[in-house]
Amino acid sequence: MQVVAVNASPREGGNTHLLLNRVCERLQARDIQTEIIHIGGKPVHGCRGCRHCFEKRDRNCIIRSDVINKCIGKLLEADGVILGSPTYFSDVTTEMKALIDRAGYVSLANDNPLAGKVGAAVTAVRRAGAQHALHSMHHLFSILQMPVATSTYWNIGYGATPGEAGLDSEGLQSMDNLGDTMAWLMHCIESGSRQYPFPKGDRSRRMNFIRPDRPSAT
Repeated sequence: MQVVAVNASPREGGNTHLLLNRVCERLQARDIQTEIIHIGGKPVHGCRGCRHCFEKRDRNCIIRSDVINKCIGKLLEADGVILGSPTYFSDVTTEMKALIDRAGYVSLANDNPLAGKVGAAVTAVRRAGAQHALHSMHHLFSILQMPVATSTYWNIGYGATPGEAGLDSEGLQSMDNLGDTMAWLMHCIESGSRQYPFPKGDRSRRMNFIRPDRPSAT
């Protein structure tokens, strides 16, 4: 089995990478291969909402001038996904947001191949706002039927300068426990799915809250 971790920090060897690497080392110790992909600081485009992915259904975003499609391909091949971002103004970086929106749409447009893959997220922060950043990444998992691996505390590492998160002993402990939980969950799914296949989600019913066929209230 394999886990792909995505680093959306513009600092390639910074605290976000440190946290992701800590989780990956734990996974490797439990017979799971890992790969860290760095998209932070690279020119990426946000989702246009054009819905061409629903027309083509080729597991790609129509925007082909950046690294996002390559990253989406890696996510679709993996058994587990870890999203990592520093906390910027209480949220994820623009690179991570672009990946979330475009990977989410591409998956939904192609019968949701991300469903059933285990997801986890980590964030590095100087002081505050990290929980909202974690929630932003978890939202992708929750809408795509991806079981979420958890830890003994929120998956946050504290540090300002590169490497400083390595001094956050409780943060590192959380990363270790996250890796253990993720490995356990992946092995359980692998063995259990032989007898209990992952359920296919029903997305046949869609309803907009604003109904043009009904008169508005006065």
